[in-house]
Amino acid sequence: MPTIRSVNPATGAELATFEEDDDATVEAKLAAASAAVPLLAEAGWDARAGWMRAAAELLDADTDELAAVITAEMGKPLAQSRAEVAKSARAMRFYADHAEEFLAPQSLADPSAVGASYAGARYEPLGVVLAVMPWNYPIWQVIRFAAPALMAGNAGLLKHAAIVPRSALYLGELFARAGFPDGSFATLLIGSSRVDAVVRDPRVAAVTLTGSEGAGRAVARAAGDVLKKVVLELGGSDPFLVMPSADLEAAVATAVTARTSNNGQACINAKRFVVHEEVYDDFARAFAERMRALAIGDPTDESTQIGPLASESGLRDIEGLVTDAREKGAEILAGGERLEREGYFYPPTVVAGITEDMRLYGEEAFGPVASLYRVASLDEALQLANALDFGLGSAFWSRDADEIDAAVSGIESGAVFINGMTISYPELPFGGIKRSGFGRELSAEGIREFCNLKTVWIA
Repeated sequence: MPTIRSVNPATGAELATFEEDDDATVEAKLAAASAAVPLLAEAGWDARAGWMRAAAELLDADTDELAAVITAEMGKPLAQSRAEVAKSARAMRFYADHAEEFLAPQSLADPSAVGASYAGARYEPLGVVLAVMPWNYPIWQVIRFAAPALMAGNAGLLKHAAIVPRSALYLGELFARAGFPDGSFATLLIGSSRVDAVVRDPRVAAVTLTGSEGAGRAVARAAGDVLKKVVLELGGSDPFLVMPSADLEAAVATAVTARTSNNGQACINAKRFVVHEEVYDDFARAFAERMRALAIGDPTDESTQIGPLASESGLRDIEGLVTDAREKGAEILAGGERLEREGYFYPPTVVAGITEDMRLYGEEAFGPVASLYRVASLDEALQLANALDFGLGSAFWSRDADEIDAAVSGIESGAVFINGMTISYPELPFGGIKRSGFGRELSAEGIREFCNLKTVWIA
């Protein structure tokens, strides 16, 4: 079978190799997941919640070791890796505490209105849910699907990104260690070319994917062909709008974090900074200064703020976007040149003077590269925010109540954060519109995505 390589992006050195699962192993995991579904349903809420809390305790106990694996495989600073593990454990406890409430049966107050003695609906698990997950948050992305899916009584199968195999294998063992029935959750070590067959397997009831638009189209095409439920969270080119009344110092400081967290490799990183002309010059100067001041280096060094991009191909992609913009007349206010050192490092970069013929205008920049735009009015800012076919998150900075109302209703996205940056929370629904995908993760909506809402009517 082909091998899967774990490579340290800070050095380019190979960390480990793993053989892909052969067909017999994939079949065994599918069969075990299918067999686990009735066991999970029969176990009941209290048992599943107990196992989920036990898994969260394991995650807490493994934080340092697991954070080191995350940083070694995809390059985010170690402090951010620890924070990812902690956030994942919190989400597990959130669903352990609230799943039963979120999936409580519904009933009509007056069933006689529909000619019944009882009328309502109940949530039931769908069965085996396949997750195709990305490398940028190798634990969090998986947990935000796995925790609600398992608490609802579904079994889970994970096809993780090829560059984070050690994270994938850890997750494949976590829930069994916590006491869940055998087969409840398993990692499939397979390449992308073999996902289609798993999606089409009749034992798989639904699919969730976080990743690129191309990957989303492929999975949705296969799932649609066999009429299976799909949730997609795809790319984003989130706007960060700044109006004259904004707290400019806070906006600049937040903008830097919003663009560079996770080394700039998050779907909900702010990527397009749309600034009113009255404060544009001050914002641009301060923003570029702060981006240039960030400490770039070894992600295991606690002082490092920006580590490497996760792969050599990612580095080439981001370099190509900036080079294209420069050659077509854009102004580079910070960064803009690949660092001459081992590993896949690219500096925090600010690009201004962007025009529609530049790739950076319409493509997602998955790295620490900020696009800066000057606008003359709120209407122009909203038009630019909505100009792309992405619609994941957004941020709006203003202290004017009318402007805030206009932004909340006018920005086309799955989320609007006022005077802050887009962040995912277990308590809030998360997902996008347009080419950023469909369906929702997290909150009550996330656990309900992979349930059958069954109407019950009794004469």
